[in-house]
Amino acid sequence: MRASDHRPGRTTPPRPLDVESLFPDLAAHRRTATRLHPRPGTPGPHDSHVGGPMLWPADEPWPVCTTPHRRAPGPGPLPLVALAQLHARDVPDLPAGPDGCDLLQVFWCPFDAHGPTGYGMYTHLRWRRAAEVREPTADLPAPGAVGFDGYLPEPCVLHPERITEYPYIELLTGELGTAVEEWEDAQEEAAYEAEEEAEEAEEDGGEPWLPTYQCDLSVAPGWKVGGHAAWNLTGPGTMDCEACGCPMELLLTVATTEWQADRKSWIPLEDGPMSPTGVVVGNHGKLNVFACPREPSHPHGFSVQ
Repeated sequence: MRASDHRPGRTTPPRPLDVESLFPDLAAHRRTATRLHPRPGTPGPHDSHVGGPMLWPADEPWPVCTTPHRRAPGPGPLPLVALAQLHARDVPDLPAGPDGCDLLQVFWCPFDAHGPTGYGMYTHLRWRRAAEVREPTADLPAPGAVGFDGYLPEPCVLHPERITEYPYIELLTGELGTAVEEWEDAQEEAAYEAEEEAEEAEEDGGEPWLPTYQCDLSVAPGWKVGGHAAWNLTGPGTMDCEACGCPMELLLTVATTEWQADRKSWIPLEDGPMSPTGVVVGNHGKLNVFACPREPSHPHGFSVQ
């Protein structure tokens, strides 16, 4: 029996408002996502995890980065860092991989030395059928040279939980987008007025809070599979498959933090560590990984937010 069978779950609090009651047209944009809730632990090679040992065949070469690294001029190809391993049996929103693969393994290079600028990330995904790994290796390679400690995840077990999400606010268009933005502005104005009234009355009851669509009712923070992508850094965007042109869908979000100061309503009822994995993405942001829904063997897309 897997270790995950004995772990207590993590529960996202109910949303402070029923957003579909406010905006019924959002029902057409509803998606499920699986929050992974990584927490420090000792995962095994057969578990879903962040930063733990991979279920890797003993006779298969470990993936490496062959890009020259300015901060590590001597080494040859560098072993990639094992970032995460996800079994379909544990993660409801993990889509089937190519040819029905049920295990997704995620790696990245521990140096910012990639892409057109020469300062970007390199992430590598490998799909496989878990049952076909009959002789897993017990000798996983050490990372070797590391350009940034934020690329070295702390071993974490997962507590997957399925939730409902709605699109990033700037992706809503037409009458629905206008209605949500007007409501959002009214909520923020009401919170500001409440704060001013509290200051005038010299009350010290904490900062007034009212839920907003952006922070509390749409896209969950933290590590997750599926759902909607947030576009906090670049503004709203889309990701099309470079092989067939099909609009890609969010596969995985790798996050620096599990929640932020303006998203405390997402803290699980059981606990709320802010950065359990030790991972840092970009300027303390997140990495969104996209997949082609038409053909999962097509190249993945990546966006740092």
